[in-house]
Amino acid sequence: MSDDTRSKKAICLEDLRKRILTQELEPGSYLDETRLAEAYRISRPPLREVLRQLAGDGFVVLYENRGAQVAPMTHKTLRNFFVAAPMIYAAVTRLAAEHAKPSQIMRLKDTQLLFRAAIRDGDTAERALMNERFHAIIGEMADNEYLAPSLRRLLIDHTRIGMTFYSPRNRALAEQRAVAADQHDRLIELIEAGDADTAAELAVAHWELSRAEIESFVTPAGLRIPLGSVPGIQDKREAQ
Repeated sequence: MSDDTRSKKAICLEDLRKRILTQELEPGSYLDETRLAEAYRISRPPLREVLRQLAGDGFVVLYENRGAQVAPMTHKTLRNFFVAAPMIYAAVTRLAAEHAKPSQIMRLKDTQLLFRAAIRDGDTAERALMNERFHAIIGEMADNEYLAPSLRRLLIDHTRIGMTFYSPRNRALAEQRAVAADQHDRLIELIEAGDADTAAELAVAHWELSRAEIESFVTPAGLRIPLGSVPGIQDKREAQ
């Protein structure tokens, strides 16, 4: 394979990831291989390698004779998302605090700067992508081959859900984004200090902030529909 083909494959892969995360390519839609090959100026064989890699990471689903479908978000997948999210985020962040390398912490800090810049500029897509990168780096820090695939899949839907309703003009959501940015800073401090227990607790609080945002968006005023909480924590709340 020539260097030019490798370069085009890398560009195609990265661009398709972004387009899926930002919902430019909608969940459940099918990808036209002919159009993609023309758009990215690559032949069908390397394009199919890209699609297989995207499928392996959870971005698309491959069907024989039907091609590639952008990973759908069904009632079942969303329910599983809300059940799994707090457990995965807590476990990954705990391990990150135990295993993070200085170079990874530096990358996390750099990404946080870009995240804050996107919030300041009101750039919805960039904010979502930098948030995804921030948590993906924490996943790299955790260095756990069993949790990594789950985190990757979780971040795909978390990013897409965020793109659905986030608006920088909404004052309440803007205030929550400011809190989320502050929590990112604190997560960096805790990971750098190696405080695994507190980092895991903050990861759950950080998730609860996102869950509350989503719940307020999908639930009509005055009607409460629980979308998921941390197993065990809800039981404690109800007992109090």
